[in-house]
Amino acid sequence: MNVSKTRGRRWLAPGCIAAAGLLAGAAWAQADYPSKAVRIIAPFPAGSGPDANAREIAAELTKLLGQSFYVENRPGASNIIGTEVAAKAPADGYSLYIGTTSSLSVVPHLYSKLPFDAERDFAPVSLLGVLNTGLIATPGVEARDARALIAALKARPDSVAVATAGIGSYSHLSALWFNSAAGVKTNLVPYNSSSPYVDLIAGQVQLMFDGLPAAAGNIHTGKLKLLAITGKERAPSFPDVPTFAEAGLPDYAPIAWQGLLAPAGTPKPVLEKLSAAMRKACQSSELARKWRDYGGELRCNTPAEFKAFIDADRAMWGKVIREARVKLD
Repeated sequence: MNVSKTRGRRWLAPGCIAAAGLLAGAAWAQADYPSKAVRIIAPFPAGSGPDANAREIAAELTKLLGQSFYVENRPGASNIIGTEVAAKAPADGYSLYIGTTSSLSVVPHLYSKLPFDAERDFAPVSLLGVLNTGLIATPGVEARDARALIAALKARPDSVAVATAGIGSYSHLSALWFNSAAGVKTNLVPYNSSSPYVDLIAGQVQLMFDGLPAAAGNIHTGKLKLLAITGKERAPSFPDVPTFAEAGLPDYAPIAWQGLLAPAGTPKPVLEKLSAAMRKACQSSELARKWRDYGGELRCNTPAEFKAFIDADRAMWGKVIREARVKLD
């Protein structure tokens, strides 16, 4: 009996040693992370505003972690293409993903079937920042702020055309939310394959709800004007523009955000190392200034904090989409 036990222990010993070696190797690989270039999959096109933000944070991570972080653009199909690629990428820390309001909070409520699960297929790393939404108007609009605009729309329903980036887009849903919250009616005009800003500047459409990076320059030069902005306080870059809360809409709060995630199953030490680097990158005064210039806020956090943020944002947009009865399939 004792001999048998001894033989069993001798027979198991090599396996135990091998397992211990694998665990040690995995721990060493995580401690040494990153040891090669890291791709950041972006579901939006190169040259867009979100792409510029992604490339800026990739450059910061490159400096902080000593390996190249680069952006790989996979746009198309309402962010679905790039999100699917990221969801199915190896969970080794060398394929990351820039998530957005659209890809992880909005799209899951618009389609009944998707090739990924927005909640289960990703491990949050850190929020990057939030962009407040502005009520942008052509200079020909007489109203000087959102409160005056609401009064005018109640007196004359459907009297203005609101440009959107297409049905189910962030701008479209923000406009529907505004109409519901303010109790007004507007004429929504979809621009599915072209930018509405040329027509907005020309006055062919009168309003648009959007994040401010694309419009900030034209607002500052007077080609467009800003009637209101989301946020609990006025934006430092637009101190004279009242918030929607000041216009009597305290619960109207669409924000566009970007954040860094990894495929589900990525080792926790890797996620924590990346999150710590993100929080350090967010101390950059230059990055913070760029986000403030267009009404945004650089805001990095922990994986747990980022998860709670996404969960709350997804629930908020789910309510908006259900009440608006918007579906894309």
